Amino acid sequence: MSPLDRIANVSILKQHEVDKLYKVENKPAVSSSEQLCFLVRPRIKNMRYIANLVNADKLSGRTRKYKVIFSPQKFYACEMVLEEEGIYGDVSCDEWAFSLLPLDVDLLSMELPEFFRDYFLEGDQRWINTVAQTLHLLSTLYGPFPNCYGIGRCAKMSHELWRKLEEEEDGETKGRRPEIGHVFLLDRDVDFVTALCSQVVYEGLVDDTFRIKCGSVDFGPEVTSSDRSLKVLLNAEDKVFNEIRNEHFSNVFGFLSQKARNLQTQYDRRRGMDIKQMKNFVSQELKGLKQEHRLLSLHIGACESIMKKKTKQDFQELIKTEHALLEGFSIRESTSYIEEHIDRQVSPIESLRLMCLLSITENGLIPKDYRSLKTQYLQSYGPEHLLTFSNLRRAGLLTEQAPGETLTAMESKVSKLVTDKAAEKITDAFSSLAKRSNFRAISKKLNLIPRVDGEYDLKVPRDMAYVFSGAYVPLSCRIIEQVLERRSWQGLDDVLRLLHCSELAFTGLTKEDKPSSESLRLVLVAFLGGCTFSEISALRFLGREKGYRFIFLTTAVTNSARLMEAMSEVKA
Repeated sequence: MSPLDRIANVSILKQHEVDKLYKVENKPAVSSSEQLCFLVRPRIKNMRYIANLVNADKLSGRTRKYKVIFSPQKFYACEMVLEEEGIYGDVSCDEWAFSLLPLDVDLLSMELPEFFRDYFLEGDQRWINTVAQTLHLLSTLYGPFPNCYGIGRCAKMSHELWRKLEEEEDGETKGRRPEIGHVFLLDRDVDFVTALCSQVVYEGLVDDTFRIKCGSVDFGPEVTSSDRSLKVLLNAEDKVFNEIRNEHFSNVFGFLSQKARNLQTQYDRRRGMDIKQMKNFVSQELKGLKQEHRLLSLHIGACESIMKKKTKQDFQELIKTEHALLEGFSIRESTSYIEEHIDRQVSPIESLRLMCLLSITENGLIPKDYRSLKTQYLQSYGPEHLLTFSNLRRAGLLTEQAPGETLTAMESKVSKLVTDKAAEKITDAFSSLAKRSNFRAISKKLNLIPRVDGEYDLKVPRDMAYVFSGAYVPLSCRIIEQVLERRSWQGLDDVLRLLHCSELAFTGLTKEDKPSSESLRLVLVAFLGGCTFSEISALRFLGREKGYRFIFLTTAVTNSARLMEAMSEVKA
């Protein structure tokens, strides 16, 4: 519904003689129309719903015309189901390759949130073709891509399939000037850590708090300070939002109050005007000021609402724990914080997220912690979450270390000699020596945790770490920065080995004429499996620093809660 609304809202559809809109679900459609048109994602479940509907019509002796339109593409399995259900002859099928929705001046989304679960959990490769088709579409519009880099299994497959498509339609981009100098494909599972962190840039916080859906957000009565909710489009056209979206939340209030004062000064100018000036003011400026005023009060309302929620959750303490996990300090304390979080039943999704963050930064949990946290979680939130743990394990988000990794012969001898309490401490010490977490090693190699003398100034950020309060540079963004600097993966072998991506990083160069320096400034970054607003803000910052202009292409915009929900077997 949401992507469709962005390009053809209800009133446009009504002009084109659409009678009514229904959600495709498991119940009969009460419609008197002679024709029904189903616009669906190619999902087996949807086919069953459609079949029930058509068969119900048959039973009651109704005849209508049915058309099923699959977007972004049609899958053979879906047609098989229609045939199984005995309605393949009654419906006509079509596909609509609507695979790219521009959400903003620099953000293109495929709006396929299911991509993440399908590929990274189920190992289902159905959408790889869609990604390749999308890249192909972009290269037919903007000329060939001179430099292509990628990391991850999905990125590699998409790239290979896209090259095949290019070869098949060889003539199309020949002789075109390339407009986009670099394309970067990145799998979400290369960097789960960034996606699991709490966001603190304004746009990320709005997404974490209110859920930005398809570029727009529903602000409830607590934000609009009226009795009804308001749907607001968040993009570069909202002048107020555009100036604060990438800012660290601590600067936003100051900026908005300054803006309010400036606005007041402009309103006050009308006091000493004569008739002619007044006429100009009303016809030219007033409308703009009113619009700005409306937006200002909305964003101030949103800020207040965020502040209320975050103070209630003790956000500072949470952030402190996350930073400790990222830096690898006081792991015991962080673990007890997570236990308390579970026992107080703060939120099933949040607790899961913290456990995953602990697991990934520590290369898996020691068996004792894994068992204890899992038991507490299931007792606190309910046994129905059991399958979720199996999913998280399969995806590598929440894993348990093999017992052999930690216990050494020396250790077991020592533990026989000392009391149990001390033995536990020693075991913990040994286990942290026995294995350095890959994340820690990567973080050292790529300098992800900035060493700061004194306070980190969030008003004038010095590096991409500002998107996490100066504590951590997003791994995905650092990889992109390094590869663009070197124009290849050379010298990053250690990092690739630690990421288990030695075979999965590639560079593709095309033998085109020399791309212009103008186009080499333009970088298309494609996130397969979703990207967060924090990563977008960090790369926008990098672009300003290094003179690049980034365009983002993502399967969907995601955040930590969406990732956890995609893995969860308990529907919220």
